[in-house]
Amino acid sequence: MYGLIWLTDLQSKISTIDLLIMLTSALCHDLDHPGYNNAYQINAQTELALRYNDISPLENHHCAVAFSIMSKPECNILKNVTCEHYKHIRGGVIRCILATDMARHNDILSQFKSFQPVFDFSNKEHKEVLMKIMVKVSDISNEARPMAVAEPWLDCLLQEFFHQSDSEKLKGLPVAPFMDRDKVSKPSSQTNFIRFVLLPLFSELTKLFPCLQHIVEPVRRALQHYSDLESASQKGTSSA
Repeated sequence: MYGLIWLTDLQSKISTIDLLIMLTSALCHDLDHPGYNNAYQINAQTELALRYNDISPLENHHCAVAFSIMSKPECNILKNVTCEHYKHIRGGVIRCILATDMARHNDILSQFKSFQPVFDFSNKEHKEVLMKIMVKVSDISNEARPMAVAEPWLDCLLQEFFHQSDSEKLKGLPVAPFMDRDKVSKPSSQTNFIRFVLLPLFSELTKLFPCLQHIVEPVRRALQHYSDLESASQKGTSSA
């Protein structure tokens, strides 16, 4: 997030309070993540799903944990702000963290696209959607990093997915195909995610900030890398 702010010179376009919202959201967006996604929480009727009425249970939990931590005297980075600023910061952080629920992805991206031709940094609605987009980009930016850095984290994520799907099978819960170790491979999972989620999101942001074009290139290289691996795997399977 800091890198995106610096590269886009965002500090000259929005207030320092809004920069604080974005940085805090990026830092706190996955606090106390249990390793099971929202679909699992809802289908398994977990405590989090019951507490938040099946509405973005994880993201609501991350927000609650963040503000619980910040309420402690030794962690209260907001203790000297005015009540008005606190309300603005709290509302902004909640909006940005809730935006990381992938169930909201298409709606947020579509809204951002609709603002692009007439984007106005002084327009409150435009600015709030941009802040969500920046947090979302930061959240799922692993493939924008060098392969040697990104791949170990991808391996950890896949193991988390497989662990969840194994648990879902044991409990008779619905299993998402992209999490099922019997139906997905690393190459296939990444080609779909990069092609249909990452690239459209990153590409839309670079229309507003052409200076970020270079961060899309590693994503394109990752797509080519995993596409090649997927093709090789399919050829090996068909010739076996």
